[in-house]
Parts: sequence; C-alpha cells; structure tokens
Amino acid sequence: MHLDAAQLTELGLAVIRTEAAAIEALAGRVDDAFVAACRHLHACRGRIVVLGMGKSGHIGSKIAATLASTGSPAFFVHPGEASHGDLGMITETDVVLALSNSGETEEILTILPIIRRLGVPLIAMTGNPRSALAREASVHIDVSVEREACPLGLAPTSSTTATLVMGDALAIALLEARGFTAEDFARSHPGGRLGRRLLLHVADIMHRGDAVPAVSADTPLGAALLEITRKSLGMTAIVDADRKVIGVFTDGDLRRTLNQGHDIQNVRIEQVMTRNCQTIRPETLAAEAVKLMEDHRITALPVTDAEDRLIGALNMQDLLRAGVV
Repeated sequence: MHLDAAQLTELGLAVIRTEAAAIEALAGRVDDAFVAACRHLHACRGRIVVLGMGKSGHIGSKIAATLASTGSPAFFVHPGEASHGDLGMITETDVVLALSNSGETEEILTILPIIRRLGVPLIAMTGNPRSALAREASVHIDVSVEREACPLGLAPTSSTTATLVMGDALAIALLEARGFTAEDFARSHPGGRLGRRLLLHVADIMHRGDAVPAVSADTPLGAALLEITRKSLGMTAIVDADRKVIGVFTDGDLRRTLNQGHDIQNVRIEQVMTRNCQTIRPETLAAEAVKLMEDHRITALPVTDAEDRLIGALNMQDLLRAGVV
C-alpha cells in the first residue's frame, strides 16, 4: 500500500497525540501511592532493583539508569534470569521496582515468593490495578493507558511511554529529596560534556612555567612578538618585577598597533599593551573561562594567583581540546 506525504504525516501526528494524552492522564496518578513509593525508594539502604520483561524490560533498564545517574543506586535484573541465579543479586536492604503492563507477567510472578521471603518493599507499576502483581505489591502505581498508539492496539507504545514517564517522575522526585546537585550529576558523568563543564577547572588545562608567555614593560615590541610566537598562545602577559600582571598584548593589539603606524623595532610593549586586562584564577571553572572570553571577545587569558601574580595562561584552543566548548 502506498501512502502519500499527508497520510504519513497524519499517522505520525496521531501517535504523538495518543501518547501525549496517555502522559497527561498520569497527572492524576501522582497520588498517595506515588508518595509511598518515593518514601520506600528514598529509605532504601541498598539498591533499587528494577524488573521487567520484553518492552517493559527495555523501559526498566532505562529507569534503572536514570535512577543511578541521579543519586539513587539502581540496576536492572532480567526476571527470566532471576529465577536461574540472578535473584542472588537482590539483598534484604534493597527495594524492588517491578514493571508489567498486564501485571500478570509469568516470569515476575514466579519470583514473587522469593521477594516476599526477603521482606523487601515491592513497588509495582502496571496497567492493571486488579492484577496479581498489583495485589502482591507493597505499593502499586497505576500506569494504565486508554489505548496504545499502535493502530492494531498490540505493539506497546503508549503504555511503555507512560511507564517511562512515571519512572522519570520517581527519579526526579528522589533527586530533589536527596538534594542531588549538578555537581553530583557531573561526578557520575565525568566523561560527558556536562561533567567536563562542571568538574574541569582552569588549573587543570592551563599552561604553566616556561610555556607561559610573559615580558616586562620595557621590552621592545619586536622581542614581545618573538615571545608570542614561541609560546603559540596568541598573546603575552606583561608583568612587573613581582610577576604581577599589568597588561596583555594580543594578536588584536598587534593589528591596532600596525594600523596606528608604530615602529615595531622602537616602540616598547608598555606603550601599546592593553591595560586593566581580563585575568582569571586557577580555581575557576573552565566553563566560566569560556563565558569570560565570549563576553569580552577575547581568545586568551593570563591566569593569576590571589596577589595577581602570573602563574599560567590559556586560550580558546585549550578549552576546545578539553571539550569544554
């Protein structure tokens, strides 16, 4: 059967509308049961063990990952594998979160007696409040949907979306309850861009020692240009006898100097440098260095200590290489 563009568009929109309606209906289910589930999860001294078969298993794996990355240690256990040894992963300090749209998933029901014997709280998320799993649970959260987005009413679509959203609601409620911060998130994602932005400091990437371009105020401009070229940062700091920064000279300053007709061989760097320049501290987040450069339209910064003495330098290329930009 051939479908034209209008038909394909309408089919896509119909799915989005159906799933959006399913999500909207969840608002009325954030009730006492939701609160009770949050309290069990927040009080968990061990891990949150998420169970689910088939598509519910895929959703469960994602919920477990979201919980773990937002301050609630969690992992996913396949119910079919659980009855063949993986139940040993569940301890008396854990909380079990079981997902099943029907609430009658055989693999989950099979291991319920073991979960009961452990005495751990069982939170169920199902689409059937009268199901066996819902009845056995310490807390049941209703994630039922009026209909699936699948026109055949067979493929889990709206139901899996609703379950995922309710799982996100639990995870974020717990995040807030634990006082979880952006820095905490970054520590569990050190390899990601957010982790680099929140954990990387200027001191971690700045140039140090002989790699830092610096000249004195009476240095001839020609010699200062050689220093800029040798250090390859597009700038040099100008320092006094105590290594305190009194100015900078950049590629932009050079263009302005040439436009003004200065003699490179005879002019001193203090005559053409930029005074009251921007500097940055080593303990500053690298992301703040990016913002400072962008706000002032500069590409390099001297790094100074609390007494304004030069201790390092960095430019935008360093930040790009570090993955901060």
